[in-house]
Formats: sequence, structure tokens, C-alpha cells
Amino acid sequence: MIYLLALFVLGAGFTPYSHIFLGLILGGSVSLYNLWLLQRKINTFAASVASQTSAGSLGSMSRIAAAALAVLIALRFDASIDVISVLVGLMTSYLVIVIDFFMSKSKK
Repeated sequence: MIYLLALFVLGAGFTPYSHIFLGLILGGSVSLYNLWLLQRKINTFAASVASQTSAGSLGSMSRIAAAALAVLIALRFDASIDVISVLVGLMTSYLVIVIDFFMSKSKK
């Protein structure tokens, strides 16, 4: 995910499509944050299940709010950030998860 974000930064800096890559950077950054947040919540959830205590939620509202904030930022600065690219960037963590799954399956 970090390598993909680095490619987006290079694309924003060296191509004439900076508005598209800025949207991908914004969406990808929020996607990385959401992935990190979900992982943290899952670890807490697993620990509470293992200790047989009450398990909280996985925090869907905070992840949805982060995605909505990214879209609002893109709408506010629509001259320099492409909204569709933000939406595509929000999906990059799922692409990375699928690639990681297939790479781990091919090693076995």
C-alpha cells in the first residue's frame, strides 16, 4: 500500500494529470487509515473473544465518516482534486488485500 501511494505521489509530481493523482493520494491515504483502523479493531475484538469478555463493534461508522470526509475535501477543492479518483483511491486497500491473498496462495 505504501508503494502504491509512492507511485501516486510520483504520478502527481511528474505527469500532467496531477488532479487525478491527487485524488488517488487522498483516497489511498484514507483507505490506508481505514485498513489500519480495521486491523486495530479486529485485534481488540479477537482479544476480547479469546478472554470471553464483551466484544465491542468494529467501528464501521468511523471508517464511513473518514471516507465521507475525503469525498467532502475533494468536493471542496474540485479544481485540483478529482472526485472519481478519490473514490477509486478509497478502494485501493481492497485491491492490495486481493493481491496479497493471491501472492500468499501462490507461495504454498
